[in-house]
Amino acid sequence: MDFLTSLINSMPGAVAQGLIWGIMAIGVYITYRILDVADLTVDGSLGTGGAVCVVLVLNGVPVGVALVAATLAGMLAGLVTGLFHTACGIPAILAGILTQLALYSVNLRIMGTGTGGGKANLPISVDKYSLLVSARYVRKLALNNPILVLVIFCAVLIGVLYWFFGTELGCSLRATGANQHMARAQGINTNITIVLGLMVSNGLVALAGGLLAQYQGFSDINMGRGAIVIGLAAVIIGEVVFGKIFRNFALKLTAAVIGAIIYYIVMNFVLRMGLSTDDLKLLTALVVAIFLTIPYWKGKYFTKTPVKKGGKDNA
Repeated sequence: MDFLTSLINSMPGAVAQGLIWGIMAIGVYITYRILDVADLTVDGSLGTGGAVCVVLVLNGVPVGVALVAATLAGMLAGLVTGLFHTACGIPAILAGILTQLALYSVNLRIMGTGTGGGKANLPISVDKYSLLVSARYVRKLALNNPILVLVIFCAVLIGVLYWFFGTELGCSLRATGANQHMARAQGINTNITIVLGLMVSNGLVALAGGLLAQYQGFSDINMGRGAIVIGLAAVIIGEVVFGKIFRNFALKLTAAVIGAIIYYIVMNFVLRMGLSTDDLKLLTALVVAIFLTIPYWKGKYFTKTPVKKGGKDNA
């Protein structure tokens, strides 16, 4: 009975965190599925968004402006990765690692603004500042409940992205990910679209970082560590669960958000069963591995081989 009560009490927090990480998962979806680029910048840009947002709010900047600045900082990180890849010829995965590595020092500098040195942790209190979301109100039936705010936030964001990827520029970005050679043959500058895709992706990741820092009440230098794995988990879970149902592009983005929520619900369920938080990374890896394996096993063992009229296999 205590287990069930504890699990139910943890659900609002799991949903709220899932919605925040769902925004980050949309960013991962853009590079992983649309652009077909392996980008590891997100482990750094998430922390960059959190650091920029918290520092600006602490210095009296309105939270809305702080979130915009965090998004722009993430886009700048994506720009650096994109230039490493397109202008310097560095493979995308290595370009992301280089930017992520550099962002560790950059984030320390950002959080040390006005203190004379780098800070690994920067707290911010909802009592002193008007934050957009806070874990304190996650169980309250009120307009400032972060779940309500984040649902609206995600809906608007998905709508904007659905519109953007329907424009000529957005279609060029999608064409680049589908077939770069064909895209270039159609007159598309694929280097520009790759850089743009990385900027949009990391901008969304940094936006999620700004929201996460507000929600948990602090920005931390390690808050983005392992973010790419959580983002991939959300994308893959969403595809496995809703892949056959959600065909529309907007619904695919929604599936990534729901995948993040499912991920955090599963995490809370397992932790309430007594698993140590020290094993959380191991559990995350196992969840991702399982959901990656399901489509493969389904196609290999549960799909019937097409048979010709004469009764012989097409093979």
